Amino acid sequence: MTKLLDQALEVARGLPSEAQDDIARIVLQLAGSDEAPVALSTDERNSIAVSKAAAERGEFATDEQVRATWAKHGL
Repeated sequence: MTKLLDQALEVARGLPSEAQDDIARIVLQLAGSDEAPVALSTDERNSIAVSKAAAERGEFATDEQVRATWAKHGL
């Protein structure tokens, strides 16, 4: 294992379990795991469609909104 991967895993250990699972899924996907993709609910698909439409219209969060969101989650 490389030092960078070891460092990344150490940081991930300190995250909430849901975030750890998200990271694990990404790593497995990048490593070529044959695990089936996560199925999205209708609500999740609709949220993604709304977000994509907003992006196509050029509607993005301001720097202030992004900072507020990060601060809300202690980041």
